[in-house]
Amino acid sequence: MPITICTWNINSVRLREPSVLKLLSEQQPDVLCLQECKSPVDKIPTEGFHALGYKYMVASGQKGYNGVAILSKIPMVESARKDFADLGHARHIGGTLENGLTIQNFYVPAGGDVANREVNKKFGQKLDYLADMRDWFATESPEKSILVGDLNIAPREDDVWDHKKLLKVVSHTPIEVEKLAETQDAGKWVDITRQDIPDGKFYTWWSYRARDWDTADKGRRLDHIWATPDISNSAHSSRLYRDARGWEKPSDHAPLFATFDI
Repeated sequence: MPITICTWNINSVRLREPSVLKLLSEQQPDVLCLQECKSPVDKIPTEGFHALGYKYMVASGQKGYNGVAILSKIPMVESARKDFADLGHARHIGGTLENGLTIQNFYVPAGGDVANREVNKKFGQKLDYLADMRDWFATESPEKSILVGDLNIAPREDDVWDHKKLLKVVSHTPIEVEKLAETQDAGKWVDITRQDIPDGKFYTWWSYRARDWDTADKGRRLDHIWATPDISNSAHSSRLYRDARGWEKPSDHAPLFATFDI
């Protein structure tokens, strides 16, 4: 049975509830993973989601910051919740569907503006978070799993608008790319987006600071869909719903999709 999964940093699920409902109505993914929900779980506006058939949700939330949620049409139970790097942040939730497929939803710390942990605490937290993810996957050896989320790193040269100009900019520095690769290798994760779209520029995020983001197109691929090797060959139809970045009161991220024949 094909299962279509979408991941989207929504930048406040309550503020952008109309956008979530629009996406669910128009695109109808089986599973929607949201990051940066900025809401306690009991304040997430689920009534409209339920009305569209998304009756199952697992979430980790906190007031005003962070927060992750998985909405599903398919019966799902919570199967993981971890405070990586002991930050006390709501940045991870895992759900398992009735067919045994597990989805791990992550919102990795952005890391601040300076790529030096000695002067920037947030950058150190980001590196520690990735290291903790790496160690967890090395121990867990995940199977029949999909990892999605805003990982806040654009690893490849064609994942950013200008590789040389961004080498010292947080999200594309060599140390971040190295730590993300270690995390990916520890779980033997396959980058599904780049498996489907191996060549060419590909972005999922455009800064709010850009007056005309679409024309300037100075983006970065910060959002990812990975899968374990046992199901990676079942993946196809990766795509970005770029139009959503241009909606009224948009998130600075666009929704990313992939379909799995599982």
